[in-house]
Amino acid sequence: MERTFSIIKPDAVKNGRAGLVLAKLEEHGFRVLGLRMVHMSQETAERFYAVHKERPFFGSLVTFMSEGPAVVMALEREDAVKKLREVMGATNPANAAEGTIRKLYADSIERNAIHGSDAPETAKEELAFFFAGMDLK
Repeated sequence: MERTFSIIKPDAVKNGRAGLVLAKLEEHGFRVLGLRMVHMSQETAERFYAVHKERPFFGSLVTFMSEGPAVVMALEREDAVKKLREVMGATNPANAAEGTIRKLYADSIERNAIHGSDAPETAKEELAFFFAGMDLK
C-alpha cells in the first residue's frame, strides 16, 4: 500500500463539491487515513507551494489557496500517487479526460478543484506538512 496527499481546493469546497470529490476518491479505492478542513493563511500557502515561488502564477496560487477553507487528506491504496493523478485528470480541466475530478468539478486551470502529490517523495513531504505522524496510523 502507498500513501499520498491531496487537497480539495477552496473552489470545490465553496461550490459544495467536497463530498462529491471525496466520494469519487473512495469510488476509486482510496482509503482516507486523515482528513481535516483548513483555512490556510497566506504564509502557510507560500510555504506549502514554495517549490513554485519563481513561477509567474505563484502569487495568484497563494491568494487562491488562502481565500477560503480547503480539505487536506491523507489517502492510501496500491499505487496511490499514480492513481490519484489519473483520477484527478489534467491540470487544465479543458484537457482532462471524461469522468475525472477536474473534468467534472474544476472551473479553470487555476481553480482546478484538487491538488495531488506528483511523486512518492513529494507525498511524504506534503503529508508531513499537514499531518503529524501520530495522526496517521
